[in-house]
Amino acid sequence: MLDQVLIALAASGGTAVVTAAGTDAWAGFRQAVARWFGRGDEQREQAELERLDQTGAALQAADPAEAERARIRLEAFWQARIEAVLESLSEGERDQAADRLRGLLAQHAPQGAVTAGPGGLAVGGNIDIRAESGSIAAGVIHGGAHTDTPSVPDPSQG
Repeated sequence: MLDQVLIALAASGGTAVVTAAGTDAWAGFRQAVARWFGRGDEQREQAELERLDQTGAALQAADPAEAERARIRLEAFWQARIEAVLESLSEGERDQAADRLRGLLAQHAPQGAVTAGPGGLAVGGNIDIRAESGSIAAGVIHGGAHTDTPSVPDPSQG
């Protein structure tokens, strides 16, 4: 049984795999993750590369309405894979593998990455959206929007 620190590390790894898929960081990250899983075994590394490619393809092919569920499912899948590897190792090997995984995540995983589904808005810093002089301001507008000169209120309405 893994302690909470290693479970959290595995969760971070699962999230990092899904977050990196489809980004500029993906090629280097997937290679590093496959090497971590392979632990020197070329066949095992190749099998992990295929799993990682399947993950990337599944995320790309996900219907926008199902994209978040696909992300959650794949994060859990990779967390479970990482936990299984860590559990299969002796205590000394586990500590070394955990250190290598931490280093891999620090070096390769996108830092502070934010994502949004199609039609969404993702902001990794500050955003300032303003409307002035009767205009419309929005991060995302679904459907149409228009402005019109407002009607003058009836003097009896105050």
